[in-house]
Amino acid sequence: NHVCNWSIYGRFGYLMFSQRKLLTVVCEGALESRLIKDLLALGAKGYTVTDAHGTGPRNQRNGDLEGGNIRLEVVTDQVTLEKIIERLQSDYFPNYAVSVWVADVEVLRQERY
Repeated sequence: NHVCNWSIYGRFGYLMFSQRKLLTVVCEGALESRLIKDLLALGAKGYTVTDAHGTGPRNQRNGDLEGGNIRLEVVTDQVTLEKIIERLQSDYFPNYAVSVWVADVEVLRQERY
């Protein structure tokens, strides 16, 4: 299902790298619990959340008044990524200041993602 791009020989044998997608979402901190619940329900196996600050196209986010913004990252497969993007488009983009980008990544231990 997931192509192994390359491997390296390490101390314990060959380490196999597999392709995944890195989804990054920057949004109002007030959305954190709701967004995490949705991500996990849609198949994400984990996530990382950090505080974020900066300027967007409107020069201010509503989150500035409600505790700031967060940066949420998920490494996942293409199928799960598409489900998450659809949910963001339908439930978050129309009502909230949300920035999203996706990057190709290669991971070890593919079963974790």
